[in-house]
Amino acid sequence: MPSTPRLLEAIPKRDYTVHLRFEDGTEADVDLGYLTYLGGVFEPLRDAEYFRQLRIYSEGQTIFWPRHPGAPEGEQAEDVSSVQADIAPETLYAHARRRADAVA
Repeated sequence: MPSTPRLLEAIPKRDYTVHLRFEDGTEADVDLGYLTYLGGVFEPLRDAEYFRQLRIYSEGQTIFWPRHPGAPEGEQAEDVSSVQADIAPETLYAHARRRADAVA
């Protein structure tokens, strides 16, 4: 099974939409609002300001949200204890592919 392409860019847009760009050229605006309906570690994402604090792991696997609100821009996750929530790379890429294919 091929690996998920590296995530190069994740820019929060309006509401819960994020512009994603991957190393294979896949690029799309993806609505991640469904995450706000999940409980547990995803519950803090209901705060739109906190949602916009998303970051990309240093290796470009996927996006994450820092455990402490107000984390400095560009902060990288040192270990899992510093991460509030993240999305499986395959899931994030699949969302982007579906959206890119629908627009094409």
